[in-house]
Amino acid sequence: MAQGMAWFEALGPAEQSEVLWFLRHHCVQARVVAEDGPEGIRCAGLRPTHTPAVLITRGRIDQQLGKISSLAPRDERRKAFRLLVAVLAIADGRRRERCCSDGCGHWWHQLSAGD
Repeated sequence: MAQGMAWFEALGPAEQSEVLWFLRHHCVQARVVAEDGPEGIRCAGLRPTHTPAVLITRGRIDQQLGKISSLAPRDERRKAFRLLVAVLAIADGRRRERCCSDGCGHWWHQLSAGD
């Protein structure tokens, strides 16, 4: 997470917004569910009162992911990045166990294999 945060913080506001939308898309593709929210908050190191944490626990998950990825203040974008990465990891882990345990060709499973 530290390496990802350093990379994210080096981006300008427009690029950060693009990254958040990209993560949101992949969260939807990985089938993040509302139940992933509390664990994602914990893994991201957020307090339950932080805006992205509040959003992910309220309402339809697809709508909430969109709201999280649209947060504009710099500090909120940082928190959103941490949370979206965390819930993506949770959902991806679940999908790997259920759908890809016998092997697959999904490129996103290989993201951690690079330098």
